[in-house]
Amino acid sequence: MPLMVRWPGVVKPGSRNSDIVSNLDFAETFLEIAGAKIPGDMQGTSILPLLKGQTPKNWRTHFYYHYYEFPGAHSVARHYGVTNGRHKLINFYQNKEWELFDLDKDPNELESVYGNSDYKKVQEDLLAQLKRLRTQYKVPEQDPVRPPRKPRNPKKGKKK
Repeated sequence: MPLMVRWPGVVKPGSRNSDIVSNLDFAETFLEIAGAKIPGDMQGTSILPLLKGQTPKNWRTHFYYHYYEFPGAHSVARHYGVTNGRHKLINFYQNKEWELFDLDKDPNELESVYGNSDYKKVQEDLLAQLKRLRTQYKVPEQDPVRPPRKPRNPKKGKKK
């Protein structure tokens, strides 16, 4: 997801950065800017060094995400995945389906290359990173499947 920042005196106008950041990083960034202590149990990382044009040597090279809002407004099946910025591996665990996309060649994610021998090494790397990150974040092996929400009955409770 693109992120644009304007901060005169800190962020160089017109500068670009392709490091992987997340909205999970915002709280840690704001805490660091304010000079407050960042609790150790937070999952993000301050992007202040990136804003100043410096990428730390230990900056993340892969990012894990989990989408579980189904059924919901977007009608996207529950899934989790990992990206390295160029490739994205997705596990639609309810459907028992995997997808892999080369985001440079297919930015709209229209044709999965999962299982394609040309992407064997990429697929193996992303599977290993997915396992590592799920362990790091203590994601349960069996993902909980939330029951669908019951629709509200607008007539219930109205007096006649």
